This record gives sequence, C-alpha cells and structure tokens, in this order.
Amino acid sequence: MFRRKLTALDYHNPAGFNCRDETEFRNFIVWLEDQKIRHYKIEDRGNLRNIHNDEWPKSFEKYLKDVNCPFKLEERQETVDWLLGLAVRLEYGDNAEKYKDSTPDGAKNTDNTGKSAEPLINLDEWNAASILKPSAMTVWFALAVNNPDFKAGVMALANLLQIQRHDDYLVMLKAIRILVQERLTQDAVAKANQSKEGLPVALEKHILGFDTGDAVINEAAQILRLLHVEELRELQTKINEAIVAVQAIIADPKTDHRLGKVGR
Repeated sequence: MFRRKLTALDYHNPAGFNCRDETEFRNFIVWLEDQKIRHYKIEDRGNLRNIHNDEWPKSFEKYLKDVNCPFKLEERQETVDWLLGLAVRLEYGDNAEKYKDSTPDGAKNTDNTGKSAEPLINLDEWNAASILKPSAMTVWFALAVNNPDFKAGVMALANLLQIQRHDDYLVMLKAIRILVQERLTQDAVAKANQSKEGLPVALEKHILGFDTGDAVINEAAQILRLLHVEELRELQTKINEAIVAVQAIIADPKTDHRLGKVGR
C-alpha cells in the first residue's frame, strides 16, 4: 500500500511498508514528521519520537489534530494516505524548481491508439515522482486505477464528503464528481450562500386533512405538505415554460403568448 507516494518521498522501504505493524507504523510517523512534514519544532517532537511510551497514541492523536487531519486514530489507512498527501505537497513546495518542468511518463507517449474512453483507466502509466507540479487542484493525484492506494484514496475522499460506500469504487468516484460539480463549484457555493427570505406562514390556517395523534408530527406533516406544494408550483412553472418554448418552434400559425393571440 502507498508504494507510489512513499517512492516519491524517498522512503527507504516503499514496497514493504506495513502500516498494520505497530512498531513500523510509529517509526514511519516519526520519519514523516522529522523529514517531510516538520509541523512541530524539533524540541516539540519528543513525545512523538518516544514510540515505546504507552502514551504514544495520545501524542499521535494530538498530532493529527494539530495538522488538521480529518480522520480519526482508528482509521489508520486513511490517516496514512492523508499524511502522505500532505507530505508530498510540502515536498513540492520545498523543491518547486526541481519538479516544475517534470513531465508525466504517460504524457511522453503521443500515440493515442487504443486508449480507453475512460480517462482514469490510463492513470497507471503515470509515475508518482514525476508529476509533482502545480495544477488547479492542490491534491497530489497519481494513483493507478487498479492500485490499492488509489482505491484507499477514493474511500478516504468519500468518507470526507460523507458519501455512501459502494463495492465498486469507480461508482463512488462518479458520485464524488457529481457532488463536487453540484455542491462545490463557485456558482453552487454562491447560490447556497444566498439568503432566502420568505413570508411567515400560519400553520393553523392550513388544514392537514388527517390526524396522527401527535401535535408535533401533525405540525411536521403540515410543513412537508407546504414544501411539496411549493415544489409542485415550481414544476408547473417549468412545464409551462417548456410548452411555450416548444410552441415557439412548432406552432403554425405562430402563437405569440405575450399578446395572447394566434397568428401575426
């Protein structure tokens, strides 16, 4: 696991790293902080370096909070993946001149014959160490589709965005893309931030039509009914707009809905 990122960071044993081995894992965290992340001052790394201390898990948990890691102590694979991503970004920041002109191995091959229509399928051609360069996304993304590291990254991102897990990780990746397009674009964020002012509604003036036996549930049902009516009105408006648009194209004689008459 994590072989490509570990290789990019010049880890001494990228192929044999086992995050489930407690001693190896603790030594790895110390190496990552000392050599790559360097979030703490040298004199403040004592608790993290004392890997044989029974209180080490608490020190590591505090470290995760200090670096703003979104994952918990128990989510070890996701935590390692996130810390490696942070280390890679920091590594690029320290060596920007070295990597800015790097070209992905896959980009050197100009022959597009036989390439899959799915662009993610060819990600395994990319070399992790050769793509550390600026992009629109600050997240380092160079994992092969069929690589366990790539799957772990998708799972971590799905957890971060609170997306339902699925057996097919490509389905999860598509769900992530849809969520980003619909909720996290500049237009979507701006629309969500717009305050919607509405008129107060007196629920007691609207008859529910049935009684659940619970006043709170009755009130909730009234609210849901009003929201449903509002949605129906919006739907009807869109249907009317669609009818007008179609009539403007196919009506003969021409119908001018603005004048309320048929013909010219």
